[in-house]
Order: sequence, then structure tokens, then C-alpha cells
Amino acid sequence: MSAPQQLGEILRRVSVSDQDRQHRLFAITEQILTSSPQLQSADFTRVKPDDLQLIYELYDDQFFGGLIQRSFDQQRMSFRVSSRMTRAGGKTTRWGDPRRPERLRYEIAISSTLLFQSFQDPEHAVTVTGIECVNRLEGLLRVMEHELVHLAEMLVWSDSNCTLHRFQGIAQRQFGHLQHTHSLLTPRELAHREYNIRTGSQVAFVLDGRRYEGIVNRITRRATVLVPDASGEPFSDGRRYLRFYVPIAQLERLDE
Repeated sequence: MSAPQQLGEILRRVSVSDQDRQHRLFAITEQILTSSPQLQSADFTRVKPDDLQLIYELYDDQFFGGLIQRSFDQQRMSFRVSSRMTRAGGKTTRWGDPRRPERLRYEIAISSTLLFQSFQDPEHAVTVTGIECVNRLEGLLRVMEHELVHLAEMLVWSDSNCTLHRFQGIAQRQFGHLQHTHSLLTPRELAHREYNIRTGSQVAFVLDGRRYEGIVNRITRRATVLVPDASGEPFSDGRRYLRFYVPIAQLERLDE
């Protein structure tokens, strides 16, 4: 059988025992901590694409016998650490025409924003894929496991959907996942917890010595604040607003 066919057999039939899984995860964690210049501790403060590639290769070797890497040209695989991903912990993307698999390209991206905002408050329990994570490395590994299932499904079946039974069955059998979601701290949750600011809050801020008052329209890494102004852009409520992008810490909530 070809490498994708062998990989498909593993995904369909192999169930890793809890004890075996723990042995494999211990080996992966030890190798990461001794090999990565960035991931020197479980609560690391930096992560680079090379770290994601290392994790990818270690997981493929431990759980899939290297079959993911053997299923396509690894020059078409890339990794990215994203500060702009503010809701998803990770994302696996495929580019190209599925009718020409030899030219397809793949990327796994991980959100640094969610990783580094989480695990700072010991009272805030973090679960990823239904598993409680006590440090940043555990959170990163659970996210990478989720993305590896996406990639493996794409290689075998061309499509992948984490809300469907096939994906969840693979994730449970291989990695013991109980859910396909996470509770990593998003910018929206952080704004609410730390500053009591959410979408719709009336706020004020100072820019270039001038004070503005408006309403929070969206929260990502910064808050999008709409300030009523006759010269602004029209919105669906019939009013015109100027749009500002303001760090949460610079906002003063007015409607308390």
C-alpha cells in the first residue's frame, strides 16, 4: 500500500491505549525540551515555526510511523506562528487543486496570542480538546494534535471537518481528545475579565491629546471603537462613525 493508504488504515483502526499514549507523550515532551532553543520550559515565552515543525515530526514518528511525512513532499509543508489569530488556537490550510495532489501545499498555523494570554491566572482553568492543560506546552501540544488530525484527514480523504464523527473518532483513539474546542483565553474574554469591557460597551480614550467617546464594535488584539461623527462612514443604524483601533488597556468604560 502507498503511504496515504497505510496512514488511512491507522486512522480507521488503531486505538492507542492510555498507558501507551502517556509513554509516547513523555518521549515527545522530553525531546522538545532538550532540542528546542525556545521551548526550554513548560511555560515558555517564545515559540517559532521551527518548534512547530519539530513537534510535527515527533508526533508523526511516535503516532503514525512517519507516514504523514512520507505521504507528500515535505517542501510543500510550512508552519506559522500567528499573532493575528484571536479565536482559533490553530488552523490547518491546504492550497491548490485537489485534482493535482502532487502540487498541493499545506500549512499549520498556531495562535501565539491565545497561547501567551493563557496560563497566567492559576484560577482560570484551561482546557484544550476537552483535556485540562496545566502549562503552555501542554496547551500547544493539544492544539498541534488537533491540527495533525486535520492534516492526516486531508491527506487520506481530501477533506477534514472537526465537527464530524470521523475526525472526533480519530482524535479520541489517537490522542484521547474528548472535545474539538478549547478554552484558551481570547482577547474578548481577557477584555471582559480584566477591564469589564465587551462588545457594545460605552468607552472613552485619549488620542493625540484629544478625548473621544464611542462604542466598542469588535475586540481582537485591539478594540474597534466607533465614535459618532458627521464626517464618518455610514453604518446600518443610520448614523456615521469614525473608526479607531485602540488597545484595551487605554479604554475607560463609561456605562458602569
